[in-house]
Amino acid sequence: MFEYQAPENLLKDRVILVTGAGDGIGRIAAKTYAAHGATVILLGRTLEKLEHVYDEIEAAGHPQPALVPLNLESAQEHDFIELTNTLEQEFGKLDGILHNAGLLGVRTPIESYDPVIWQQVMQVNVNAPFMLTQTLMPLLERSENASVVFTSSGVGRKSKAYWGAYAVSKFATEGLMQTLADEISNVSNIRSNCINPGATRTQMRADAYPAENPGTLKTPEDIMPLYLYLMGPDSIDINGQSLDAQ
Repeated sequence: MFEYQAPENLLKDRVILVTGAGDGIGRIAAKTYAAHGATVILLGRTLEKLEHVYDEIEAAGHPQPALVPLNLESAQEHDFIELTNTLEQEFGKLDGILHNAGLLGVRTPIESYDPVIWQQVMQVNVNAPFMLTQTLMPLLERSENASVVFTSSGVGRKSKAYWGAYAVSKFATEGLMQTLADEISNVSNIRSNCINPGATRTQMRADAYPAENPGTLKTPEDIMPLYLYLMGPDSIDINGQSLDAQ
């Protein structure tokens, strides 16, 4: 496990956008960031789930979060521009993005992979993070030190049979992160990195490995040290890295 003890006020006065914030790792990351002082922008496609996370953060007495119901599969450039304008009016800056939302797609040979599902996976896992990051860059530039964190996977470094669009999308994610990191290196206050969460007790993991005993896996809470480290100022010199949470 990645070892890091985050100070309680690590993210005080920071504004952080979390995609896929309605459940799984995104929900726990949003709550964890809020617990360390951040104002969290909860982005997801299901308003009901986002409202539940919002209520949990409020009930804990943490900074009031913001809600952004948005389906990344159907979102267009104008949706991201609208979001950027709203965030600029509300907060004036953005200190971090956690690109956590993702689709698994299907586990099947390339030969029989449904092109419609392929497009859906690439849209949510690659195109949306690209468009979101690109549109929000001016707000990230206004931060003293901004962090963009992408979500990778073991199959985004060494692929395996039948992982199809998911694996390919994670290779693309690593490439997007590295390209951005190289472009902003030494010329920007923004840093760009990947987290590979590893085998974690989430619904996506259960869908991918239905026969696996979830009790043998780390929980999203267990892997939060790396999520905190990369989003806080202690990682200010880390750029272009793909790190393992486990």
